[in-house]
Amino acid sequence: MNMALLSMTANATQTQDLVTLVPWTFIIQIVNLFIQVALIKKFLFKPINEILDKRRKMADKEIKEAREAKEEADSLKVQYEDSLTNAHAEAARIVSDAQKEAQNKADTLLREAEQEATGIKARAMADIEQEKKKAMNEAKDEIGSLAMEIAGKVVEKEIKESDHKKLIDDFITKVGA
Repeated sequence: MNMALLSMTANATQTQDLVTLVPWTFIIQIVNLFIQVALIKKFLFKPINEILDKRRKMADKEIKEAREAKEEADSLKVQYEDSLTNAHAEAARIVSDAQKEAQNKADTLLREAEQEATGIKARAMADIEQEKKKAMNEAKDEIGSLAMEIAGKVVEKEIKESDHKKLIDDFITKVGA
């Protein structure tokens, strides 16, 4: 048992050595901790913060560029819509001008046709008038020859008043026909 007791006491002494604080070791460990914190801060946190700052600036720059691109796209969209509206207005104006021009040509053709019809009508009236004069001249010639016939008959026989009236009535009947 002695041995067991000795072994326990040796173990307790070793355990006590582990639990005891040695002031110089404690101070060195604290100094070591501060040195490690300073080194980590200088060599780890500064580069990480710089990288984070660079990434933040890059992200901000990309967001700013995206906003500018969106604004430019919106501006181009407005310009496109304005151009499209102007194109529609121009097309409507062209169609309107074409309709007006077609109407003007139709009016011109109608006036020319009316003038031509008036000319044809005037020529027809002139032809009718000429034919009328020709018929009148022929009638005068016929009347003259009838008058000569009547005069010849009057000379051949003595005319009584009743015969004279009869001759005039015959003459009027022939002239009327």
